[in-house]
Amino acid sequence: MEQLDKSKLRYRAMTASDIEQITVIEQEAFTEPWTAEAFLNELVNNLFAKYMIAEYAGEIVGYGGMWIIIDEAHVTNIAIRSGFRGMGFGHLLLTEMKKTASCFGALRMTLEVRVSNDVAQRLYAKHGFEASGIRPNYYSDNNEDAVIMWAELDQERMKIGEKKP
Repeated sequence: MEQLDKSKLRYRAMTASDIEQITVIEQEAFTEPWTAEAFLNELVNNLFAKYMIAEYAGEIVGYGGMWIIIDEAHVTNIAIRSGFRGMGFGHLLLTEMKKTASCFGALRMTLEVRVSNDVAQRLYAKHGFEASGIRPNYYSDNNEDAVIMWAELDQERMKIGEKKP
């Protein structure tokens, strides 16, 4: 595994020109990938949506999306390009998403994850997410249940630009 050089990592808002690359990552990561039209709709028509790109040395390596409604952030999707998984990008992207949500006034963050996706559940648990329930038959491809997870966002630590103690 290559050593991650954080100085080469940059986050930015997703734009329509990113959608082609994002749909490739989406297809690598999910059995029910979102379409290009779905992403475009999120960027153009959903005022609650915030989507970000993670670039490493100028290459898009992942993305994450969430809806921020009043004081809650709902993660819609988060994915890392297959060749960059297991290197810490998911952890760093989720950290950045939490900071962004906090900056927009969110106090809590929620998401759904497949009950069989132990890797993602461990990542979320490391970020303070706790299981709070089950959505039965949530995934239409195989009727798998989803675990509903919630995390409180630490307002003091999550301010963008501040160093952790």
